[in-house]
Amino acid sequence: MAAQALSLLREVSRLEAPLEELRALQSVLQSVPLSELREQAAELRLGPLFSLLNENHREQTTLCVSILERLLQALEPVHVARNLRVDLQRGLTHPNDSVKILTLSQVGRIVENSDAVTEILNNAELLKQIVYCIGGENLSVAKALIVEISSVSPESLNYCTTSGLVTQLLRELTGEDVLVRATCIEMVTSLAYTHHGRQYLAQEGVIDQISNIIVGADSDPFSSFYLPGFVKFFGNLATMDSPQQICERYPVFVEKVFEMTESQDPTMIGVAVDTIGILGSNVEGKQVLQKTGTRFERLLMRIGYQAKNASTELKTRCLDAISSLFYLPAEQQTDDLLRMTESWFSSLSRDPMELFRGISTQPFFELHCAALKVFTAIANQPWAQKLMFNSPGFVEYVMDRSVERDRASKDAKYELVKALANSKTIAEIFGNPNYLRLRTYLSEGPYYVKPISTTAVEGAE
Repeated sequence: MAAQALSLLREVSRLEAPLEELRALQSVLQSVPLSELREQAAELRLGPLFSLLNENHREQTTLCVSILERLLQALEPVHVARNLRVDLQRGLTHPNDSVKILTLSQVGRIVENSDAVTEILNNAELLKQIVYCIGGENLSVAKALIVEISSVSPESLNYCTTSGLVTQLLRELTGEDVLVRATCIEMVTSLAYTHHGRQYLAQEGVIDQISNIIVGADSDPFSSFYLPGFVKFFGNLATMDSPQQICERYPVFVEKVFEMTESQDPTMIGVAVDTIGILGSNVEGKQVLQKTGTRFERLLMRIGYQAKNASTELKTRCLDAISSLFYLPAEQQTDDLLRMTESWFSSLSRDPMELFRGISTQPFFELHCAALKVFTAIANQPWAQKLMFNSPGFVEYVMDRSVERDRASKDAKYELVKALANSKTIAEIFGNPNYLRLRTYLSEGPYYVKPISTTAVEGAE
């Protein structure tokens, strides 16, 4: 099949109006596996197909775009960057949107590939052209690409800001269109993942503007469209910089997160819970939350309530946030922090161990695994080991391999066993016999099946 496609591709390059051949080529390509095309990558001459895009013929353009979409997937991004640069530049200025989108998707592949992007970044003229070509577009894919290019290096961000493209994006972020605002905040959050991106956003006052929009959200009936994205932005910012600095400088962020957990809207609760999980994923963030005192205890109670009563999806998100909040690496365990996590645990519900045991026995594997993750998060903390040991039947539940039926659940149980077995305090708290059982489980691996012993009975057939 690949040979037939190559033959048709050669045919197309020889003819002036190869409509029939293009139709045939498109049809053949649908049944050629991508792996076969990749094997023939060196033979794929795509220049003639790009040339045919320049003619004002709608069906021919549609066919060429469809064919190129398929064939370009077979080429490595580095090859595309080196050998098809001129074609890509032409494609960016093409009057037909489908050609532009095809071209932008290829630029996207190049930007995401560390070897290929060097080809663009080492060619300042080409990068400028790409940036300015994209600048004429209002396609959301073009905006996303600008953010990707800006994120590569301080130099590439400089090209994008000089062209006015980033400024335009930031204008839309604070503009009146709430749907555009929601899209823009996702892109700005991507830019904030890089150090130079965060520096730029701070210098331009964008972070302050986002904070001010959160302040004004109470009086905006449409704030539910963009508020989740704005809160996520600060959650990510806090973990990449300093949770304490971000929360002290932008107290409205913490205030809004606490407020959202009391919402009746599951979307708002979900975002707030995710953000609390992100914020409390390191010790500094945990201490920031601890400083809010009884407010945080009440918030934990609400998360515990949602973990028991919400939809499966929200339950899982609550459990993931709890795992993140309660995990303390052994080297960071101080008496104060251990007292803090123990106190937090008791705030989740009247009997947290029973709550998570109950969830772990439900027939949904995502909930089962998420509950096991909670036990794993606290498994290396002595107060939790005592709770586990004193919880009737818990030690047997941990050792029982028959509970977990699927691979993900077996992996999750194994992580719990590993966390317990590798703790320095486990032998003392669980006792030596149980410690040895944990070590045996660990050495046998997650998927071990005990052989069924068959005893011969005298006189049996």
